[in-house]
Amino acid sequence: MATFLYRVGRLAFRRRWYVALVWAAVLAAVGLGALKAPGAADEGFSMPGIESQKAFDLMEQRFPGATADGATARVVFVAPNGQKVTAADHKKAVEDTVSGLADGSQVASAVNPFQAKAVSKDGTTAYATVTYKVAADDLTDASKEQLEHALQEARDSGLTVDAGGSAMADGGGAGGTAELIGVAIAAVVLLVTFGSLAAAGLPLLTALIGVGVSMATILAVSDALGLSTTTGTLAMMLGLAVGIDYALFVVSRYREERARGRAPQEATALAVGTAGSAVVFAGLTVVIALAGLAVVGIPMLTKMGLAAAGAVVVAVLIALTLVPAFLGFWPNAVLRRKDRGPGRAGEEAKDNGGTRWARFVLRRPLPVLILGVVGLGALALPMTSLQLGMPGDEAKPTSTTERRAYDALAEGFGPGFNGPLTVVVDAKGDDDAKAAAAAISKDIGATKGVVSVSPARFNEAGDTAVFSVVPSTAPTDEKTKDLVTTIRGERPGIESETGATYEVTGTTALNIDISEKVQSALVPYLIVVVGLAIVLLLVVFRSLLVPLKAALGFLLSVLASLGAVVVVFQEGHGAGLLGVETTGPIMSLMPIFLVGIVFGLAMDYEVFLLSRMREAYVHGETSHQAVTSGFRHSARVVVAAALIMIAVFAGFIGESDSMIKMIGFGLASAVLLDAFVVRMAIVPAVLALLGDKAWWLPKWLDRILPRVDVEGEALTRGAANPQPAPADQEAARV
Repeated sequence: MATFLYRVGRLAFRRRWYVALVWAAVLAAVGLGALKAPGAADEGFSMPGIESQKAFDLMEQRFPGATADGATARVVFVAPNGQKVTAADHKKAVEDTVSGLADGSQVASAVNPFQAKAVSKDGTTAYATVTYKVAADDLTDASKEQLEHALQEARDSGLTVDAGGSAMADGGGAGGTAELIGVAIAAVVLLVTFGSLAAAGLPLLTALIGVGVSMATILAVSDALGLSTTTGTLAMMLGLAVGIDYALFVVSRYREERARGRAPQEATALAVGTAGSAVVFAGLTVVIALAGLAVVGIPMLTKMGLAAAGAVVVAVLIALTLVPAFLGFWPNAVLRRKDRGPGRAGEEAKDNGGTRWARFVLRRPLPVLILGVVGLGALALPMTSLQLGMPGDEAKPTSTTERRAYDALAEGFGPGFNGPLTVVVDAKGDDDAKAAAAAISKDIGATKGVVSVSPARFNEAGDTAVFSVVPSTAPTDEKTKDLVTTIRGERPGIESETGATYEVTGTTALNIDISEKVQSALVPYLIVVVGLAIVLLLVVFRSLLVPLKAALGFLLSVLASLGAVVVVFQEGHGAGLLGVETTGPIMSLMPIFLVGIVFGLAMDYEVFLLSRMREAYVHGETSHQAVTSGFRHSARVVVAAALIMIAVFAGFIGESDSMIKMIGFGLASAVLLDAFVVRMAIVPAVLALLGDKAWWLPKWLDRILPRVDVEGEALTRGAANPQPAPADQEAARV
């Protein structure tokens, strides 16, 4: 591996113009493809194998066209204190507003609340449902402006008016602000780390090129592969973070080799052969973790994982080819000004903060280990009360009209009104379908926790009925989950009485089913991803204990970061500092996201840090000396890489979308804990306690494992005596 990558780096340095032109052509080609590609159609969320999805599919089959993905807006009218919306002037204002909304060119219907009996019992609140002919993404600016204008006119009459529903979606997702914040902080970290504008700018430039290629490719193939508009968010986050980190690793090793007196071309080749090997295997662990998201069985999550894995592959390829090509263009610019003269061999052997920290840990391995494990364990404790769900409008800031509409409906019609259950009765083959549906409706209506049941609506064939069930508790309340379980548990008895079957669906039931499926998929996912990564690390480090230690350390950091998410987003401690106005269940996909993404990123630091220790160990240093050498060469770079990752992810905490905010916080805290507590403290402490046993591998296993030479032993044997003289000649030819 190291020898092959050495040749790749040498070739990229010598043929730098060709390499740069090839990447420019790739970027232009995928960019053109993205511009010409039709807009990605949002297929909606689906999860095969759960009852909610089966019920929804049955509705589509029995009620053709009735479940079209047309956008909806629920407009809520609240009368001033002490007044009622049924008063003549308020009633006229509501009816005029609904009439005005119905005139829109994209509006299919606008239901008058007084005709639909959509008025609260106390007469203070009413709502009108507006249905559009097109999906939310296809609403024109004119339609949105018409809705806003109608709302404002109603407000001018003295009513409090707000609206929720898919028509109010702003097409959110991560905007440009988060990325700009992350890139700005990354630039500062790189500048402090390298002390050179060129050295700081090169990783940023190559990472942005990689993100450009990845995002343009996703947009170009989105229609053909059925990718949604949100698929690229994860790819953008990871592509930017790992793109900077991988280039940072290669540039750092290049500067180190130049300090030893290597000529620019030789230093580049050695950097790609050694640090590039670590980049390849670190990238492989990330790809394994992301591709493993397919195990969960959620099509959207699978597509997001594969798209992000593709972005990581692009980042690896750029680090191995474009970075050495740029080093060929500017061989001396990435060095500190004081280092641009003849190389000073032995400079890299000086003590630095990394060696001082390593020696501190080596002198006190047990206290450091105990403190690290106990600290992470304490942070992980809140995870025992983790509640999963899918936050909706109730999680949005109170400054949004969607949140105000949600609160108004909950106050006027009860907390369960915002999350009704949909019951689909399949009476096909039953002699009296209407009687069966009526019996099922009556039994469910008598269930404790049910406020009301709507009249059943039948399809044209008369063999399928649909009705809504309003719970007494909010959609994210645990009692609502218990109610869904109870209604489904009553099914065998009701089916035996009526001869018809039914299923429970709706957004609330769907979220409950998703949470349960994700929880059941978490253990198989962990086994697949961690198992494959352990095998990969076994090949890289040729050790039994190092991969196991890496996996256990990762589990500690993930559990601790999940605990931190629970503390802030579920329990509300410090939530105000992050702009979180409402606490509640943690997003169902959050544990999977953390496990998949953080595992791959954690292995980045593990591979880069441990590969330098392994390199020193196989070259004759003792186990303790190897730890010190690894920290001397890698600690500064790993700290910089972790800070960059944290900056990129923390930038997303500033987004208004609660789910993106939660993902950004979770990833940032996980990288912080894994890099600084696990990799920089627990890892050296464990290695100090294990000594030579850390690198032990049974002889029979050593014989069957492939040799990849990630530590570059073959390269360092052939380049033991550097010749600094050609450096000036090569620089002159650039």
